[in-house]
Amino acid sequence: MALILDPTAPQPGPAGGADEGDLIKDSDTANFMADVVEPSMVTPVIVDFWAPWCQPCKQLGPAIEKLVRNAGGLVRLVKVNVDENRELAQQLNIQSIPAVFGFSQGRPVDGFTGALPEGQIKSFIDRLTGGAKTPIESVLEAAFAALDEDDAALAAEGFAQVLAQDPANPEAIGGMIRCFIATNDTDQANDVIGRLPPELKSQPPIAAAIAAFELAQQGGETIDAGDLRQRLASDENDHAARFDLAMALYGGGNTEEAIDELIELVRRNRDWNDEAARMQLIKIFDALGPSHALCVTGRRRLSTVLFS
Repeated sequence: MALILDPTAPQPGPAGGADEGDLIKDSDTANFMADVVEPSMVTPVIVDFWAPWCQPCKQLGPAIEKLVRNAGGLVRLVKVNVDENRELAQQLNIQSIPAVFGFSQGRPVDGFTGALPEGQIKSFIDRLTGGAKTPIESVLEAAFAALDEDDAALAAEGFAQVLAQDPANPEAIGGMIRCFIATNDTDQANDVIGRLPPELKSQPPIAAAIAAFELAQQGGETIDAGDLRQRLASDENDHAARFDLAMALYGGGNTEEAIDELIELVRRNRDWNDEAARMQLIKIFDALGPSHALCVTGRRRLSTVLFS
């Protein structure tokens, strides 16, 4: 399973085979109707008003271009230098740059000023396109579906396809790590995680996958759950047995029962082994992701125990 992780690597053309010259172009006052207004009757067009001396423009421009490429033809980008097109800037009442407008059906329907984070730019594009799935989003959806059906090989193909287009895509990197977990490919997982820069490791999909990998490693080291249950039947305060049982349950796919045992351990002795149970619960919640039902209810139950 090959994995591309260099976010500075040159990226191929846009997904779906669209010609970048059709997606991203420079324009001016004379060609504004032909480059923006008329095409927007068919496909939404983003217009980025910028200037060479504008530092925020230099931050915003590459981020918009990347997302437009990833959209694979759902939206187009036209860049206009305001220094060379002052009349057009005045007509649109542009008072500061970068200024971005979204055109649809021949008129501006949305916009913003300033250098926004990538997530907010994506939300802007989603509004323009009516939330239509990009090619990358469709491939990711299919890859995660394959992973849920225990077809790690097919899932890895999808994640690799996304990474060839967007080498720093957090969902694809996290998904690839989960493929390595599913195939017990510890060396590959360790190699990928070890080469990730800190800013990528902190991305929620990747952090969750790393937590899942660490838990899988711990779960594989536990002893038989039956023996641990017998130890607990003899002594309910055998905290080491309860902790090991939780990890055995998690390793066996019984996440809900594992959470139950760890919360019970926190209830009985929250300080045991330097709060090992609470820390393990946090890892499980991170691995599940914030929207997972077991994470939501588990965090609520843990808070109740900690603050009661």
